[in-house]
Amino acid sequence: MKLQPQRRTFLKGTLAGGAVLAAAGLGLIPSRLALAAWPEAAFHATSLDEALNKVFGSSTLEASDKVVLKAPSIAENGAVVPITVNAEQLPNVESISLFSEKNPTPFVARFNLKPGCVADISTRVKMGESGDVIAVVKADGKLYSARTNVKVTVGGCGG
Repeated sequence: MKLQPQRRTFLKGTLAGGAVLAAAGLGLIPSRLALAAWPEAAFHATSLDEALNKVFGSSTLEASDKVVLKAPSIAENGAVVPITVNAEQLPNVESISLFSEKNPTPFVARFNLKPGCVADISTRVKMGESGDVIAVVKADGKLYSARTNVKVTVGGCGG
């Protein structure tokens, strides 16, 4: 019997997820390592400054050319906007966070990095409307940022 590619991917994902949950349940993997911390208050913030304060305790950011943020200038589909952040030039990067200034809840994601990890992430974010995407890198206890404007078109017709 030949499995369809989608079914095979689903089965692999289900088995891998089940194995992680079973290992965490048996105490083989501490739950704090298996599941990411959830900054719930930050995800409920309705302004950029409020979200920054809830994530970092400050809304003061230092713009840096060592944080390279790549995003399309025009995104035809706001549901899947590709974003890449590279901060390899900064020493001791602790985390990379993403914000979408015009979203109803601006805090989009946070990636916590272990020491020695390459500070380079790629993801897709959802944007409710055109506006700035801000990448905030925490390194050596300081906050560095980069921002770029993304125009979200509606059905490829401008918006």
